[in-house]
Amino acid sequence: MNDSGIKNPIQRLISIFAKLPGIGEKTATRLAYYILKSPPEFVREFGGALADVKERVSLCSICSNFSDKDPCIICRDPRRDKTTICVVEDPSDLAAIEKSGAYRGEYHVLHGVISPLDGVSPEDLRIKELLARLSNGVVKEIIIATNPSAEGDATAMYIMQAIKPLGIKVTRIASGVPIGGDIEYIDQVTISRAIEARHEL
Repeated sequence: MNDSGIKNPIQRLISIFAKLPGIGEKTATRLAYYILKSPPEFVREFGGALADVKERVSLCSICSNFSDKDPCIICRDPRRDKTTICVVEDPSDLAAIEKSGAYRGEYHVLHGVISPLDGVSPEDLRIKELLARLSNGVVKEIIIATNPSAEGDATAMYIMQAIKPLGIKVTRIASGVPIGGDIEYIDQVTISRAIEARHEL
């Protein structure tokens, strides 16, 4: 730090990169020096892309996925199966399932899981928005694709209990997804098998 107690520009950039998930001090330092060595036009493009994504991207009013249009491209697609909704924790999970090509229904993004230790309750997730989507009588099946962790399982059970009285079929993605694994990092074949082998809760 300098005499005023304010971080110099390099230290500030390193500390900002280090706040990103999965980025440690060494990687943050490497990224900061990469930026320093890059041409000014790249840095301007990088900064512009960050500002643009924050300004133009918001949540889809239907599925809560990140999108630059509302409704998002998936919710607007008339070819999607409107009778099935796949519930995922995060937008990155949705992207991974889409990439597998195994699923052609609609989605709902919770933006997290129930985790009392982290202070995350059902009210903090987009569960009430999911339940509101079920009032039109079109949806016949909910596929719960939360990660196979203690929090993911607790969230799946909570959703299942909330939906069961509505008479809608509730299934959970099956084997193929390893315990403790994150869907966004799983290969496409494994995701396809898990979707195809889902079971009713």
